[in-house]
Amino acid sequence: MPDTRALIAHTDDINELLARYGVKFGIYKEGVFREQLFPFDAIPRVIEADDFAVLEKGLKQRVMALNLFIADIYGDKKIIRDKVVPEEFVFNSPGYLHQCEGQLPPKGVWSHISGIDLVQGKDGSWFILEDNLRVPSGASYPMIARELCRRASPRTFQTNAVADNRDYARLLKKTMDHVSTGGCNVILTPGRYNAAYFEHSFLAEKTGAHLVTGNELTVEDGYLWFNGYDGNKERVGTVYRRISDDFLDPMAFRADSLIGIPHLYDVFRQGHVALMNAPGNGVADDKGIYYFVPKMIRYYLGEEPILHNAPTYLPYYDEDMQYVLDKFDSLVLKDVAEAGGYGVVFGSKMTAQQKADFIALLKKEPRRFIAQEVIDFRDLDIMDQGQPVPRKADLRAFVLMADEPMVWRSGLTRFSRNPDSFIVNSSQGGGFKDTWVLSQP
Repeated sequence: MPDTRALIAHTDDINELLARYGVKFGIYKEGVFREQLFPFDAIPRVIEADDFAVLEKGLKQRVMALNLFIADIYGDKKIIRDKVVPEEFVFNSPGYLHQCEGQLPPKGVWSHISGIDLVQGKDGSWFILEDNLRVPSGASYPMIARELCRRASPRTFQTNAVADNRDYARLLKKTMDHVSTGGCNVILTPGRYNAAYFEHSFLAEKTGAHLVTGNELTVEDGYLWFNGYDGNKERVGTVYRRISDDFLDPMAFRADSLIGIPHLYDVFRQGHVALMNAPGNGVADDKGIYYFVPKMIRYYLGEEPILHNAPTYLPYYDEDMQYVLDKFDSLVLKDVAEAGGYGVVFGSKMTAQQKADFIALLKKEPRRFIAQEVIDFRDLDIMDQGQPVPRKADLRAFVLMADEPMVWRSGLTRFSRNPDSFIVNSSQGGGFKDTWVLSQP
C-alpha cells in the first residue's frame, strides 16, 4: 500500500489552496443559486495496475457498444427490429430527440466523453451504476487536486508509482481535434452561474480552447464563428458544449433558450461543426436503457460483458414488476429522469404510507422507474477530525473517444460524508478524493 502519511498531514493546506483557486460547485435550491467548496479528502483511492487493466478493457467495450447503439437508434434501428430493446422504451425516453433522426456526427462519434459511474463490491468486483453520456462532469477536480497535492507534498509522488493524471487535457484536445471540421476549438458554457463553471474554465485553460458563451458565437454562411474580443472572427471546428440539448439552438429545440446559438444545429447537420457530445445521445444514458447495455454488447460486438450492471429490474416487464413488489423492502428504486442523487429511494426506509403511495405511482408509470439490488459496496477511509473513518464511495471513470476509446488513468472518486448514506453526489453534500492508478511495476 502506498505511503500517504505526508499527504494526509497536508490535507488542510490542500483544501485552503482549493478554496483560494475557487474549486467550487454550485447548486440551485428553492430558486436560489449557492456555491460551495467541494470538500477534498487527501487519502487517495488506490487501484492496482492489474485491476485497472480489467476496468480499462471493460470500459472501452461498454462505450463502443453505447456509441453503436446511438448510431443505430437514429439510423437503421436494427436493435429495435430484432426486438432486443422495445421500440416504445426507446422513443419514450426523455433523451430521445426526433430531430436527430438520420444524423451522422463528424467521424461517426456520438459520445466523445463518457462518465461511467462504478462501485466496487467488498469482494473486489466492480459494478456499473450509471452511464453518463450527455454532459458528464468532474474530471477537473482530481486534476487540480493532484496538482496541489504535488505542490504540498512532492516527495509523496517521488516515492509512489502513481500514473500521471495530467494527460486528461491531452486526451480531451486529441478528441476535439479528431472530430474537428476545421477551425478552432471552443468550450461552450452557460456562464458563471452554472454548477460546473470552474471545470469549464479549467479545461479551456488546459486545452487551449476558447471559453465562450452563446453570444460570442454566430452562424454565418453555413459555418460557426467565434467573435473574439479583438474584433477578429475565427471559424469554429469543434464545440465542447456544456449546456444541455434543449438549450443548444432555439431554432431547433427550446424556442425560449437565451444561451444557445440560433441555427447551430443546421451547421451541425451539414457537417460543418462537431458538437461534443453530440445532441441526442441522452437516449443511451437513460437509467431505463442502462438495463439493456449488456444486451447491446452481445448484440453489436458479439462479446460477453466484462463489467457488469448492478442487478436491475424493469417494472415495465410484468415479471420484473412482480419481483419488485415482492422484494420491495430490499431494493433501491430510481426515477430514470432524475440525476445528482435525486429521485433515489430505498424501500427499507419508507413508511407504510410512503410505500403504498410509491407502489401506486409505480404501477401507474412503470416506465419511469428502475429497481436495483442494494450493493453493499466497499467503504473507503476518509479523515474526520483527525481520524480515519469508513464512508461509502463510488468512482466516475472517464472514457474519451477519438479514433478509438481512451480510458483516463485516473477518475473522480466521490464519497458520502454521512456514515448512514449510500448517496455520494456533491449536490447531496459528498466530497471527493484523488484516484491513484498504480503504474506497472
